[in-house]
Amino acid sequence: MNEEKANSLKLTTDQIESKFGSGSIMRFGDSGRDLTVDAIPTGALPLDVALGIGGVPRGRIIEIYGPESSGKTTLALQILAEAQALGGIVAFIDAEHALDPVYAARLGVDIDEVLISQPDFGEQALEICDMLVRSGAIDCIVVDSVAALVPRAEIEGEIGDTTVGLQARLMSQALRKLAGSLSKSNTTCIFIN
Repeated sequence: MNEEKANSLKLTTDQIESKFGSGSIMRFGDSGRDLTVDAIPTGALPLDVALGIGGVPRGRIIEIYGPESSGKTTLALQILAEAQALGGIVAFIDAEHALDPVYAARLGVDIDEVLISQPDFGEQALEICDMLVRSGAIDCIVVDSVAALVPRAEIEGEIGDTTVGLQARLMSQALRKLAGSLSKSNTTCIFIN
């Protein structure tokens, strides 16, 4: 880097640290932190290998997307079982009100230890998710499913009422709110879509 750019960069980083505090900007190499991403295995070795880190990353939002009956919930339950096997605490937000505990147990989930919520509307589901993440005690949360996160206004409104974009705004706001909390708590949040 030439001297002019180096001086400009130094001045800018000093201003950023002055405004936002020490450590608000740094080079990866200067952080002194381990840059390895910790992961929860999926229970499917080929998938763990394909993901490149041995599973799904901790402290992140994960979306499992696919057509109906393609194994999305099965994969999410396997990840919960793996998190439990590592000694973790897990939660399942069942917005669809369709979780089969017998099937979950067959996949290796200790259903007696799963925190479960069956919320009435989308805002409630996402607020519960946020509170669990902020507790710092949860290792992995599954939200099943995004399509079932119906906003309260839509549930309480009349059939035919226009609620264009309401669910999209709800999800957008929730994901922005969750993103920072997840990295601090090291919680993996899996949304099934």
